[in-house]
Amino acid sequence: MTRTDNPIARFLIYIALALFTLYNVLPFAWTIMSSIKLPKDANARIPRFVFRPTGENYSELWLNMTPEAFAPFGLALLLIFFILVVIALSAKRIPAPNSAVYLGCIFAGVAVALALPRVVNTAEFYDYLINSVIVTTGTLCVSLSIGALAGYGLARFRHVVSVYILVIALAFRSLPSLALVLPFYYLGQLSGLYDTHILLILCLVATNQPFTIWMLRSFFMEIPREIEEAAMIDGAGRLKSFISVIVPIMWPGIITTGLFTLLLAYNDFLLARILTQINWTLPVGIAQFTGGEDPGHVTLAAAASVSVTLPILVVIIFFQKYLIRGLASGAVKG
Repeated sequence: MTRTDNPIARFLIYIALALFTLYNVLPFAWTIMSSIKLPKDANARIPRFVFRPTGENYSELWLNMTPEAFAPFGLALLLIFFILVVIALSAKRIPAPNSAVYLGCIFAGVAVALALPRVVNTAEFYDYLINSVIVTTGTLCVSLSIGALAGYGLARFRHVVSVYILVIALAFRSLPSLALVLPFYYLGQLSGLYDTHILLILCLVATNQPFTIWMLRSFFMEIPREIEEAAMIDGAGRLKSFISVIVPIMWPGIITTGLFTLLLAYNDFLLARILTQINWTLPVGIAQFTGGEDPGHVTLAAAASVSVTLPILVVIIFFQKYLIRGLASGAVKG
């Protein structure tokens, strides 16, 4: 695309970009406004843009204690996460790989989140968060482990069998989720794993694995064979050359694939709703506020939506460099 120096054309382009940005940001901005409104303001016949903000929706959503009693713990949490954010932003100055620093900050935040119910009386919605963290982390680890090995094998050992495997994986991925829910449900009942994290992780891995294999294979296709062959000439085996040579080169692609897998697992509703009865995840937990006649559910649903979005937003911001680099290196070429 050539750059234009025409001021009128540039002005029209900026106007179009501003309108497009406003179109995308406005729904989320409205949700944030609704999350800090009282039910009477959120359900007013005429939308109210001037109102007295409140944090009662968030406290009712997450806590079984008064905000005053939670204040010391809340300040401690803010301090901990502020320190983690500062460490993540200063990753370039730390004598360690940036990705290792980012992952360390994420795991530290997850550890704090898992330990919080031991010292604070949290509400049921917090249990949904823990379930989502466990399921998403498990799905991410298993999907990337299997997908990296399978993608590498399909990229390096080109045979007609590889084509059949890729076509079958693509056909399986193209099936609607409703076609897979009942078989997963019956398998869960027969194995005794119904309403467990293990069943949900395995089903999400099975659903998203074809996408992971296809995407990682595209990255491996961009890496010359000569790199690993040079490592094997120096005495490294196939597995060692893969771990020591290919994976460091593939790191942006692995992070890009991991982010997409994370979003697919984190936002899944259908499988989590059918395959769990008590151990709900966040999307299923939000659904309980989207129906019924209670006017307070509108503000609670808005607060839940904002709370669910913020962790993913933070992860995307920290890994956006790898995401852009991975997409630009040919991950979407297929």
